[in-house]
Amino acid sequence: MDLADDTGAATAEYAVVIMAGVAFAGVLVSIVRSGQVQAMLTDLVQKALTVA
Repeated sequence: MDLADDTGAATAEYAVVIMAGVAFAGVLVSIVRSGQVQAMLTDLVQKALTVA
């Protein structure tokens, strides 16, 4: 085994980045599904539509 051999390192890095992205998406979904955030977003959209 050669310690300088980095075969598969890029694949492992991609896997870590994808897992971090999935975790971040999960957090965003749980935040957006909360009632308070939904009410805030609805209010924001309604204000934007009444101004335009």
